Order: sequence, then structure tokens, then C-alpha cells
Amino acid sequence: MKLVLASQNGKKLQEMAQILSQLGVEVCLQRDVGVNVEVEETGTTFEENARLKAQAVMEASGLPAIADDSGLCVDALGGAPGVYSARYGGPGLDDAGRCRLLLENLKGQPRAAKFVSVITCCLPDGTVLTARGECPGTIAFAPMGEGGFGYDPVFFLPKLKKTFAQLSPEEKNAISHRGQALRAFQLELKHHLGR
Repeated sequence: MKLVLASQNGKKLQEMAQILSQLGVEVCLQRDVGVNVEVEETGTTFEENARLKAQAVMEASGLPAIADDSGLCVDALGGAPGVYSARYGGPGLDDAGRCRLLLENLKGQPRAAKFVSVITCCLPDGTVLTARGECPGTIAFAPMGEGGFGYDPVFFLPKLKKTFAQLSPEEKNAISHRGQALRAFQLELKHHLGR
């Protein structure tokens, strides 16, 4: 089975492909099938945004489409940046800038946080499969590590004494929010395919 990822993010594709390839599922970027859809994420939940993206790419490509909507939820910020994680601080900031802004906004605050990922797959027959994963942690006091992307350098795992950016891809996939959501999605897809 081939799934079109509703994203232009090559790193997200690598994470998904690594996990879903075990099921014999091939994942490609939308540009690989001649589709270039930018979906406005107007949902207020990860579930709504993941479905908006998967639905739009499935309709544009005619192929099964998979989307992930994920973000960092920080307790002291009332769950922010949440669904706005990629847009936190406005369009002028890159990943490093968003991390700096987050650290600035958390000065003197408790550091509890979690990463959330929702995976949605829309199939041309109208079937919608959805799975959710969460990974609890804290926010580090400074970025650490060179791997990953987004908030990975500041998302600290107390049990491992490392940030996501300090983990190997295999270590990260074993415990991350996206890894959990993808494993739950694998079970949904297996059930749907009757395997």
C-alpha cells in the first residue's frame, strides 16, 4: 500500500517511513505524486488539523493520504503552543527562534510539558483512520543536541536525561509521540486491511 504524506517535511517522512515500512506500507511526499497542496490549519485540535490535511491531499491525489498534526503542549502556558507549535511567535521565526521564545516565556515557570501527535489517514473509499500518541517530558533550560527538528532540542526526557535532539532516530521513534501514534495507526491499518 502507498500513502501520500500531507507534508513537505522530509524529516517527518523519514520518521513515518521507518515505522510504517515494517507493515509493507510505502510513504511518499505529495510532490512525488505531482500534488502541491497547502492546507490552512483552521482546526482547534490536533485531530481536526490532521484530518483537514489528509482529506485535502487524498482529494487532490486520488490516493490514500496520511497526515500528522503534532505539537508541544506546555502546562505553565495553558497548553500552548499546542496546535500553533509550528507558528508560535509568528511567521518570522525559525525552529531555533521558536525554541528561544519558548524558553524566554518559561522563565521562572514550571517546566512540565508533553508532545502530542495525531495521525489521520483518509482513504478514497471514505474510510478515516485516526490514532493519537503522547510523550510526557519537561522543557530544558537551554537547547541540547543536534538531531531531530522543531522543539526537539528543548524537550527533555528526565528518565533518559536527554532531549529528543540527543537521541538516535531509533531511540526517538521508540518513545516519541509520533512513534506511539504511528504504532497505534499500524494496528488500525492492519485491522482495516484484515491482516
